[in-house]
Amino acid sequence: MALDVGNVRIGVALSDLMGIIANPLETYTRTGDLGRDVRYIVDLAHSKEVSLFVCGLPLDLKGRETEQVEKTREFADALAAACDIPVEYLDERFTTLSAERVLIEGNVRREDRKKVIDKVAATIILQNYLDRKRK
Repeated sequence: MALDVGNVRIGVALSDLMGIIANPLETYTRTGDLGRDVRYIVDLAHSKEVSLFVCGLPLDLKGRETEQVEKTREFADALAAACDIPVEYLDERFTTLSAERVLIEGNVRREDRKKVIDKVAATIILQNYLDRKRK
């Protein structure tokens, strides 16, 4: 399961059983309560029999950590403390931009793009992870 962790929303994607193809699952709107948000993702992961979380790290263009990286790590640390599913990180630079491009090319209207961009970004994160793992 890949997570594109944001302040307002979390994009969620899952791989197929063989770990070859990433698929968008949902965009979760955060409640402002870290514990509640973590519990939702943990429950979702357990219901989907997830064995690994891949969290995108929003590094800056030079590869340095940002304030958002700190927030992502805080969320991932809370996930790891709440369950026995390991967490890995993947550089997610340009995934939101790539997701935006995919949606524009798919003729998705601007207001509709906001609803799905996070889960599309999570899908790109997961597909990048799966592709690198196979090499």
